[in-house]
Amino acid sequence: MHIKTVYYILLIFSLLFALSFVSCENQTDKEGFSLIEATISDIHTAYRLGELNCRQLVDIYLARIQKYDQITQLNSIVVINPHALERADELDMEFRRTGILRPLHGIPLIVKDNYETKDLQTTAGSEALKDFFPPDDAYQIRKLCEAGAIILAKSNMAEWAFSPYQTQSSIAGITRNPYDLKRVPAGSSGGTAAAVAANFGVLGLGTDTGNSIRGPSSHCCLVGLRSTMGLTSRDGIIPLYSRNDVGGPMSRTLEDAVKILEVIAGYDPADPITEVCKGKVPKNYTQFLDEDGLQGAKIGVFRFYTDLPHVDSQVVELFEKALEVMKIKGARIVDPFVIPNLGSLIKNLWCDTFRYDVNKYFNSLGDKAPVQNLLEVYNSNKFSLYIKKRLYKALEVPSSDKPACQDVYHEPRNIRFRKAVLEAMDKQEVDFIVYPTWSNPPNRLTNPTSHAGDNSQLIPPHTGMPALSVPMGFTSKNLPTGLQIVGRIFTEPELIRVAYAYEQATQHRRPPKKFR
Repeated sequence: MHIKTVYYILLIFSLLFALSFVSCENQTDKEGFSLIEATISDIHTAYRLGELNCRQLVDIYLARIQKYDQITQLNSIVVINPHALERADELDMEFRRTGILRPLHGIPLIVKDNYETKDLQTTAGSEALKDFFPPDDAYQIRKLCEAGAIILAKSNMAEWAFSPYQTQSSIAGITRNPYDLKRVPAGSSGGTAAAVAANFGVLGLGTDTGNSIRGPSSHCCLVGLRSTMGLTSRDGIIPLYSRNDVGGPMSRTLEDAVKILEVIAGYDPADPITEVCKGKVPKNYTQFLDEDGLQGAKIGVFRFYTDLPHVDSQVVELFEKALEVMKIKGARIVDPFVIPNLGSLIKNLWCDTFRYDVNKYFNSLGDKAPVQNLLEVYNSNKFSLYIKKRLYKALEVPSSDKPACQDVYHEPRNIRFRKAVLEAMDKQEVDFIVYPTWSNPPNRLTNPTSHAGDNSQLIPPHTGMPALSVPMGFTSKNLPTGLQIVGRIFTEPELIRVAYAYEQATQHRRPPKKFR
């Protein structure tokens, strides 16, 4: 065969190969709708204009997951919802019939695998729970579906939510960071973070015991919201430590996170802790999305984390730039903000209630329980090797019909710590506390704990106060960082104002190059 002929044949095959990797949204978008970074508002506008329908959108996302998740070894998804297209068709029919879009009509969500989903396997990352289909949906799942959301897929997680550093499970293996596939997405909600960052769904749900919404959001250039303890229900979430657990949104924009919060916030009789939110939930939270929300805000700079050894200098530099932005936008900065006697206040704040909580959870399922107790899980050997010591340690806690500690509103040590934090805020005239969400960029997969850097384990989990992580920029290696903003109990409206003003002023969010 003539050499030119061979050349042209190879060229044609090369072009066909390249075209096969053109992003799925360009192949399937209708009327020019762009999937990448699409928000709830973008999608609902496209629905109203007839440029897109629910089935088409679900098809596009499913194609992206199929194309990218395994080929790139991102490995963020555990299971696809086989009923997603059927659900999309139902919502399309409803919209044609009524002309009305529900608040989350046709919005595909990625859900962490510790949320109960009655028609989808729910495992908390453990092989011991493989093929477990809960009898009911978790409260948050039920409310989101009532608002029109589509559960698209379940995401990978650190097994039993044990690790803040990595997302690895016996049910699905290791999840990678979409901004650098050799690095971690943090844990334990790293699967949700990686999937949402890679545009496999509009947004997702994670859970946060000490870090697990905010940390992965920081590592994947997302907004992550841990709301006030008791503002949202934990019913139907497989627990780590119920006294600290909060479920909530992880999204590419704060506006989308707020739209999720509007749906899931409120009293649920199945979770007694939500009694505290009665009378404290506004009609909606989107009204607080204010570009001038930093004007007059009183912000305390918590240097406790930036002054630690081994803090990455680029993270500190980005943090200083964030403070400058807040000043320019009208905030009054108190630097440093100090909590007196912090060392003694935080001593022994953590309380290992895992064995009690998870046994109680299994017991609540009756004959539907996949296992009877934690000891059965341990004896099954169906778990990742890296969590074996943690499981064994949990089993050393004596089995009891009462938890070792009360919730954060009733446990004396938590009351004392919260009081000290609030007194310090009052004395120093501070309404918000800020610090980097992580002191280091994402670690390498080969050494996920080489630099701990996790700054989320202290104030919000042990006081019940709300916190947001928002993108703070990128290091020289294009690795994401996050800014954490903490507010007082039930000050989500004010927290949203401040975080939104910062987000809009900086626009740090950008998708990972490999997934555009």
